Amino acid sequence: MAFTGALMVLYRRNRVAGGCYFFTVTLHDRRQRYLTEHVDLLREAFRVVMARKPFTIDAIVVLPEHLHCIWTLPAGDDDYPARWQAIKAHFVRALAKRGITAATQADGGAGIWQRRYWEHTLRDDEDVANHVQYIHYNPVKHGLVERAEDWPYSSLRRDRWR
Repeated sequence: MAFTGALMVLYRRNRVAGGCYFFTVTLHDRRQRYLTEHVDLLREAFRVVMARKPFTIDAIVVLPEHLHCIWTLPAGDDDYPARWQAIKAHFVRALAKRGITAATQADGGAGIWQRRYWEHTLRDDEDVANHVQYIHYNPVKHGLVERAEDWPYSSLRRDRWR
C-alpha cells in the first residue's frame, strides 16, 4: 500500500475513571511569563472549571511558562481532557480581556498554549510521592528560588495557591 497523504498520528491517552494523574502543561512560547504574571487568571480558570467538573488538585506548581500538577478525578469520571481544554480556553479568554493575544498556531491550537500536554497515570503511593516531590522541587531545579518553600505558586504553600 502506497502512502498518499499526510501522516496522521493517533494520540491515545490513558484514561482511568477516578484516577490520579500527573500533568505538565506548557506555554507555546517558552519565553513568556504569562502563568506567573497572570496567576490570578489561571487560578480563576481552575476555580471555574472545578465548579463545573470537579476534581482534586493534590499538588501543583506554576512556573512562568509551564506548570506541573497532580489531579484526582471523581469516581466514575475519566474526562481530564475536557477539563484541560476548558482551563486553557478560560485562561486565553481572560488574557485577551487584558489585551494579551497570540496568533493561532499552524495546527489550529490557541497560540498561547502548546497544543498537547504530558500526562502520566500514577500507579501507586510511591509514584504519587515521587511526583509530588518533583513538583515541589521544580522551582529550585529551574533556579527560581533556593528553597522550594520560598516559591509562592506551589501547593507546598497551599495558602498562596488558593
